[in-house]
Amino acid sequence: MFCKIEHGCLTLLILSIFSCWTETKPNLYRYCYYHYRWEINYDPVPVRDWTQAHPIVPIIACVLYAALIICGRAYFESRPPLSWRRALAMWNFTLSAFSFIGMIRTAPQLIHNLYHMSLRDNICNNPESQFGSGSTGFWVQIFCLSKFPELIDTFFIVIHKKPLIFLHWYHHITVLLYCWHSYATTSPTGLWFVSMNYAVHFIMYGYYYLMAMRLKPRWFNAMYITVAQISQMVVGVAVTLLAFYYYEEDGPKAKNPCWVKKENNIAAFVMYGSYLFLFASFFVGRYFGVKIDAGAPKDKKQKKV
Repeated sequence: MFCKIEHGCLTLLILSIFSCWTETKPNLYRYCYYHYRWEINYDPVPVRDWTQAHPIVPIIACVLYAALIICGRAYFESRPPLSWRRALAMWNFTLSAFSFIGMIRTAPQLIHNLYHMSLRDNICNNPESQFGSGSTGFWVQIFCLSKFPELIDTFFIVIHKKPLIFLHWYHHITVLLYCWHSYATTSPTGLWFVSMNYAVHFIMYGYYYLMAMRLKPRWFNAMYITVAQISQMVVGVAVTLLAFYYYEEDGPKAKNPCWVKKENNIAAFVMYGSYLFLFASFFVGRYFGVKIDAGAPKDKKQKKV
């Protein structure tokens, strides 16, 4: 057997064949997983320690990213745009599929934790004991590292000579820096953000794939994606505010202080707060005709986050 099922479970497949609800006793539900053995036994500590020892890596990546944007746009300024529609479609399909798998690996763990533990524990407890290892730990780790290849999104904008707005490159740089810092400092709120972002990216990149292949159904309105993105930002801001509350409530002499790192939570609040403003501005400008200069594209195309 390459996979393992917890004993004593009555399984009901949800989302995919990989995750399942289980009923172990009356009125008590929990998640069990049908996972590959290598996922269950995965040890994320070596990579985590490496991120802690090399904080310069994301900074270098962001500097190179900015430099390549400037050089690329200068190169194509006097040249015709390329037409890589199929490559773009496959790229979006790959990211959508990747996000779907990540979603079904992380969201069940978050729901399980929320059912069995208090809200404070879900925001404040040491993440290594709640989701940092095994299958969920692997997909949380891969999520953080995936912010490097996601920079390729901008490559397609540059070669197609599409408008490159502030929101696009600001998002990529801040998310990369924040995810690296969060993973290196073992942020306990990480599972919330990872699960939400996987879910939104699954829908969003799937939408972009259909658009690139000219297969989008008429009922699939881009507004749904914008609403999902804004909802993600609202929850993100709420979680960071709760983390501040629990952190200050505990105090430095508490026996079981909140595991949140203050500087990381400040970064999360600034990041999610700015995203909320930018996407809310885009939303009212796009769908209600209220013009707010917050980095929204003039051609009103849906942007990524």
